[in-house]
Amino acid sequence: MTLGHNFRYKRKCKPIKMDAVISQRMELINQMLLEMASGNFFYRIERSTENDELEALVVTLNMLAEEIQDTIIHQGFTNTEKTILDIVQMSFILDSEGRIQMVNQQACNVLSYLYEDIIGNYFEVFIAKSSIQKWKKTWKQIKKKAFFDTTMSLKFKSKGNLLIPKNVYITTFQEPNTKYSKTLISVVHRSSFQKQLDASLKERVIKDSKSSDNDKSKTSKPKLRLSFEDIRKIREGHDIIINNLDTELPSLRDFALQIGTNEFKLKYGFKELYGTTVHRFLMQERLRKAQMMIQYSDVSLKSIAYRVGFKSMPHFSRSFKTRYGYTPSALRKNSISTEKDR
Repeated sequence: MTLGHNFRYKRKCKPIKMDAVISQRMELINQMLLEMASGNFFYRIERSTENDELEALVVTLNMLAEEIQDTIIHQGFTNTEKTILDIVQMSFILDSEGRIQMVNQQACNVLSYLYEDIIGNYFEVFIAKSSIQKWKKTWKQIKKKAFFDTTMSLKFKSKGNLLIPKNVYITTFQEPNTKYSKTLISVVHRSSFQKQLDASLKERVIKDSKSSDNDKSKTSKPKLRLSFEDIRKIREGHDIIINNLDTELPSLRDFALQIGTNEFKLKYGFKELYGTTVHRFLMQERLRKAQMMIQYSDVSLKSIAYRVGFKSMPHFSRSFKTRYGYTPSALRKNSISTEKDR
């Protein structure tokens, strides 16, 4: 259950009306908390012009994430046994027009986009509004020079509209036997070893191949052992699904390749980590998001069905009733009545 499901945020004097804007802000806060819970502290929420309790919460979350990230890096410097790792987190190759020709797997995971949704788009599509002018100015300089190297700060934007402030390293290179130049953009993330943070998760997930019960048959087939890296990749797949509920999921084989594993490990690991199959989880999350939007927004039911990935209203209604025991329209009527009674 997510924060936005049952959470009712109230002022001291009167309740806040859950209009579309507030619902969207709540969703960003929810996504930020999920990222922090999964160990990602480099996301930020863009500030709004509002001056209310929600904005105070946004400021607090951004400060907390920044302090935790700085603390992790500081511990890496002060503890000689845990040295800092410089990890190339995101890499992009742009053509002479500024379109993305290559993107690494980790960038897809960080931005929560599918590979095919990034390739062919202009680079500026994936950065925040506050960074676009800075990027355009730099791009003009890149176009004027045969060779160009620089470092700059940009704010990337995930599919869930969370901000990712990063220092990027930009260099140009000439394509062999042509007059066209290309641009390499790299984002390096500094991090200490994180295995200790996931020790308890590994304890629960990694299965010992030796039988711990004398009653078990010695001929029983041992379960697959999931490595720490397997777990990390499956968790990244989970995040991509959450942020692409409106998109048809690729085949499990292609999806597994995108996150750097194979179909068998994806199926097995997802069931071990989340207790269900990939497709069933996708359906559950689509319906969960639909339920929240029906309760806390005035978006039409048909639009909600489309936004969470259903192609027809009847299919959406049947699936929703099977899941919750009541129809979307019944929930909408109840929500309207509850709002009037407040």
